[in-house]
Amino acid sequence: MADSSKILLSGEENGEQIKIDPSVLEVILGIAAEKVDGVVGMRGSMASSIKHVLGLDDRGKGVNVSVDSENKLIADIYVYLESGVDVPAVGVKLQKVLKTQLIQMTDLELKEINIHVVGLVFPEDEETEEDTTELFPEDEE
Repeated sequence: MADSSKILLSGEENGEQIKIDPSVLEVILGIAAEKVDGVVGMRGSMASSIKHVLGLDDRGKGVNVSVDSENKLIADIYVYLESGVDVPAVGVKLQKVLKTQLIQMTDLELKEINIHVVGLVFPEDEETEEDTTELFPEDEE
């Protein structure tokens, strides 16, 4: 989950400050990550599972934003990928998309974007129609 500290955005022109909770950044990054081709889903926590049961969407699931000792942002993204995709290519695409999305929406830069592939999702085997012929037909004489 998000670090409890707030992130300060300072306006250079008028000196105003805006405080952003890291959970807001997690939501932004979570939505952006789910839209990348090859990403099937995000890893959820116990809290997100409970929210899902209650019919609520947890958009920040699978994303952990923290602030390091130098006040730089670090994002850990936990994803399930579609089987057969180029994992390094999807990882690089995720990093680019997330970095761009966060800059566009908040003007904040991420120091690190760590992609954790939790698992691969394989398409379910297509069920073939069962042969309706009997294995031991009755002999007709």
